Amino acid sequence: MPIYSYHALTQAGQKQKGRLNAGNEKSARQQLRDQALIPLRIIPYHTSSHLLSTWLQHFKKRKLSAKTIALITRQLSALLSAGLTVTEGLTTLADNLREPAVKQLIQAVRNKVTTGYSLAASLREYSESFPALMIETIAAGEKSGQLNQVMSRIADYTEKMWHTQQKLQTACIYPAAMMIVAGCIIFFLLEYIVPKMVVVYTNTDQALPFLTKVLISVSNHTQSFLLTAGFIAIIGFIAFKMAWQKPSFKTKWQASLLRLPIIGYVIKTTNTARFARTLAMLTQSGVAITDAMTIAATLITPLPMRQQIVQAIKRVREGSPIHFALKQTGYFQPVSIHLLASGEASGTLSSMLEHIARNQEAELARLIEISLTLLEPIMILFMGAIVLFIVLAVLLPIFEMNQFIQ
Repeated sequence: MPIYSYHALTQAGQKQKGRLNAGNEKSARQQLRDQALIPLRIIPYHTSSHLLSTWLQHFKKRKLSAKTIALITRQLSALLSAGLTVTEGLTTLADNLREPAVKQLIQAVRNKVTTGYSLAASLREYSESFPALMIETIAAGEKSGQLNQVMSRIADYTEKMWHTQQKLQTACIYPAAMMIVAGCIIFFLLEYIVPKMVVVYTNTDQALPFLTKVLISVSNHTQSFLLTAGFIAIIGFIAFKMAWQKPSFKTKWQASLLRLPIIGYVIKTTNTARFARTLAMLTQSGVAITDAMTIAATLITPLPMRQQIVQAIKRVREGSPIHFALKQTGYFQPVSIHLLASGEASGTLSSMLEHIARNQEAELARLIEISLTLLEPIMILFMGAIVLFIVLAVLLPIFEMNQFIQ
């Protein structure tokens, strides 16, 4: 009996993978559902004798970046629109790729297609590199005869997701850079400037002001404090990484982050926007709604949110309207729920999902802009207060000395 490798979601929203014996892919999918698992990917399991090469097998375990997927799908869409067959398009695409590993991967996919596999089935052989989202969307495009349009949608989707991720990363870089600069300046003052001033003051019998005594104490203990803080940080990091392996700790930690005023809102908005945009793209391409929701659920990063989405999928399978099932999660805004209900009633679910994603992304962009606008003066005030404290602590003894001389 054939062996199949599978990736699935548990009822708790956790990813699970393994192998099972089944007569065919449909039977394997049913076995997983009988075990209360939601199938994500099911592919024939091949022994090492069937692999192209050890090096390629190693590469199969690497996920392609969003930028690479956007490039591949955009170029393949253009080639198919120009009238090339899938095999010819893959050949031309491989010839134009510069990265050797990606080139060999595309050539391996083309070789599968030439032996009679569909493009989606060929990509499933390398499902560790290509996301399920891309594979299932292409499968739907092949069934509907709109493969080039589907490829273009995947490219648009991937580029938008990549740009959103870049915005979030850029928003984090600025405050982090300011904190590093502030820390370096403060360390330089405490470690090199203040000790020189201390030598001058200790040569006099003058009573030092309170601020100066505090500054000298801080300066004397800077190195020991940094060593202690570094040691605690390393131990804390190791302990956190070990605890992170436990789903219960991971769920509690992420749930606490979701409850925070600003951070929680950013996390929820980012993930609901990603879920809506993914669902819109999949349904536009002809993927069944429950399958589309299952794939979109895998892109939800916080476990508490993913668990609620999995429960929503279960309710939709049982006959609940999509908007009602998602409302029960508690993570979607009321306006999004109303738009979903309207889309279901009017048969324009995909466009409404796209509209929800745009709204959520626009809100996220505004929040980032406002946060950065407020953060800059706050950081400047914080740095100014520390520098003012150091300057006063250094100058006060000089002022008192001048008054004593007069």
